[in-house]
Amino acid sequence: MFDIKEQLKKLPEKPGVYIMKDEMGEIIYIGKSKSLKKRVSQYFRSQRSQLPKVQAMVKCIVEFEYIITDTEVEALILEANLIKKHRPRYNIALKDDKNYPYIKVTIKDKYPRVLKARKIMKDKSRYFGPYINVDAVNKTLQTIDELFPLRKCNRNLELNKDRPCLNFHIKKCLGPCNGGITHEEYKEIVDQVILLLSGKQDILLKELEQRMQNASMQLDFERAAKYRDSINALNSLSERQKIMSASHANQDYISMSRSGDRSCVMVFFVRGGKLIGREQHVLDGTDETERSEILSSFVKQFYSGSAFIPKEILLDEEIEDDKLIESWLSQKRGNKVGVKKPIRGEKKKLIELVYKNAVEYLMKFEEKINRDRDYSKKVLNELRELMDLDFDPKRIEAYDISNIYGVFSVGSMVVFENAKPLNSAYRRFKIRTIEGPNDYGSMQEVLFRRFKRGMDEKEILSNQGISDNEGKFSFFPDLILVDGGKGQVKAVKEVLFALGVDIKVAGMVKDDKHRTKGLIYGEREIIFDKRSQVFRLVAKIQDEVHRFAITYHKTLRDKSLIQSVLDDISGIGKKRKQQLLKHFGSIEGIRKASIEELNEVHGMNEKIAKGVYDFFRENKK
Repeated sequence: MFDIKEQLKKLPEKPGVYIMKDEMGEIIYIGKSKSLKKRVSQYFRSQRSQLPKVQAMVKCIVEFEYIITDTEVEALILEANLIKKHRPRYNIALKDDKNYPYIKVTIKDKYPRVLKARKIMKDKSRYFGPYINVDAVNKTLQTIDELFPLRKCNRNLELNKDRPCLNFHIKKCLGPCNGGITHEEYKEIVDQVILLLSGKQDILLKELEQRMQNASMQLDFERAAKYRDSINALNSLSERQKIMSASHANQDYISMSRSGDRSCVMVFFVRGGKLIGREQHVLDGTDETERSEILSSFVKQFYSGSAFIPKEILLDEEIEDDKLIESWLSQKRGNKVGVKKPIRGEKKKLIELVYKNAVEYLMKFEEKINRDRDYSKKVLNELRELMDLDFDPKRIEAYDISNIYGVFSVGSMVVFENAKPLNSAYRRFKIRTIEGPNDYGSMQEVLFRRFKRGMDEKEILSNQGISDNEGKFSFFPDLILVDGGKGQVKAVKEVLFALGVDIKVAGMVKDDKHRTKGLIYGEREIIFDKRSQVFRLVAKIQDEVHRFAITYHKTLRDKSLIQSVLDDISGIGKKRKQQLLKHFGSIEGIRKASIEELNEVHGMNEKIAKGVYDFFRENKK
């Protein structure tokens, strides 16, 4: 039994991070302090002066842990990383940026590529980002492709010097594979791309102009023309960027607007004195949090995952830990970083502009929320009337089973709240107890596991006085939809009855062309008007649950194929297997390859290539 009073006495007066946990062992809050003993003890003293949010959190704390650090800066870094990893419900947390795109330059390669990446890897590549706007990333990559046609393939160029791909023939690649460009020339172009991505277009333009002049003086007019075209394209790109600062500095401007319990933090990115983009983050549940605390939390989390730290970070309000954050970011950047509130002049005007944009964005965001609410109310009312329900089915869970002749059977669960997909609540199930092609039995297993887990969670949360919607399975739907007819509906009802769960169930049925037709509910079939909103909603749900099931099924199937098929081929070990998959992209690509193509893969020889070729022909189904 964890004795909080006793453990408080043992806390050291050293810097570090403290981790608060509830009865289920879940992390509910993470904080940092210069003195762990002083800060953590404050939570368990008189709570009358504390905010309601803090009071609610303290009631849930059953135990705490702490990690000692050498300095307060180290504690700040660790706090930001742990909050990103665990996303405690009482911390202000940004959306996890693991899915935000980066632009990656594979400088470790002899002939680097420029790619879109989803996370930073320790692979000696150069990363730029993260970027919230995926369209902006795609447009940037398209611009780079037009200006600098670097290679896009992942072929081993040491073994493929005489066979350029289609990109070379349509002038989308400079052809390093067949000697179309020297290594030195290619490196010069990669350096130009890095300058562009770093926001240093002016330096790049001067460099290109110099090279154009040199090429002209050497009477190499074809090369000079290429430089000219690149200069024109860059000038066109620069004209679309607003000049924001005469200092040519790299700065981020951050401001925040509030409306009720919702806040919008807006960031303007100024690189080389030009505004190159903006990002916005909408945060909910911030009404009981001080403005400076929100901005401080944002800065720590935002820059903990950023590949680029600007020289200056300017905010519309002074924040707590500003000197500490300056010290941390200066270490990360490698030279001095300023974090401050501008008082007058150009910087003050620009931060005011950022604030106006934050206000405008939040207003439009709330207008969209209201439009979505109106749509939700209308379509759910329509569904309620069609099914003759006495409530609006605000939370709908849909289920589907996917397998091939009973092999790799999986179940999927998708959730729609207020007629919108709730991706964070999606769940996948690998069928454990059913063998063979038994969709009814598989569906029953999935539903049993889902609601039994939910009932167990409900009991635990109830004992803690926590709402059902805090758990992963404890929040039950108003309506269950299953992909199938009367048989599937009956199978689900049997499971719910056995568990004592009372939830309406309907089956989603399709027509002869495998398109959504209507619902089986009770003893009747409801046929949709294909012009109605409820038809579009149910069709979307049916497509989504089927897509989610198929995706998981393919993942398991591909993993199994990789483990079984390639491992059964004589002469194919771990390294050759990796090279084959890297080269061809999939098992199917390997299966279709000729002996000559297989032999081109790094680490292969003609004998092994023939063995792989023969294996797939002998085992063709």
